[in-house]
Amino acid sequence: MELLKQRIREHGIVLSNHTLQLDALINHQVDPPLMMEIGKEFARRFREERVTKVLTIESSGIAVAFATALELGVPLVFARRKKTLTTDNEVWSERVPSFTKGIVTDILVAKSVLSAADRVLLIDDIIANGDAARGLIRIVEAAGADLAGFGVVVEKSFQTGANSIREQGIRFESIVRIRSLENGTIEFE
Repeated sequence: MELLKQRIREHGIVLSNHTLQLDALINHQVDPPLMMEIGKEFARRFREERVTKVLTIESSGIAVAFATALELGVPLVFARRKKTLTTDNEVWSERVPSFTKGIVTDILVAKSVLSAADRVLLIDDIIANGDAARGLIRIVEAAGADLAGFGVVVEKSFQTGANSIREQGIRFESIVRIRSLENGTIEFE
């Protein structure tokens, strides 16, 4: 998707050889028209998969997952990172490290919103090492739901996350793939 590549070139900030800041597009400020275009693209790619729910993790994945769910005409579910006063007592839970946040958190999905009757499309903003992605996959498996596939906006292909998902036989789609962030330069595949 050339529009996304252009926006990443304009607004992405390379913080290190492994870290790309996309605060102006996805992670802090959201570009709604761009998210809608990405949602349409994911919907186009996964339309034949009979998806019943789109699942992501709060918070950066919500905008693109919402756009995808809207285009597919299905509910959006997001895994919470913290239990609140209103969180159901019955939850699917996984402990996952976050590459960008540098912490380990529990992700929670209420059993009332995800069940064996669902066919789930996982959507997220960026994949690096894939820990959060694998946590979401384990939640889908624990619920007994079918996994239709996984879509990410930005795949850092120089890190192991996306390939570790593909090696499980899971359909994995990325809108753009970044080959390198070496020397402060964003190189796309």
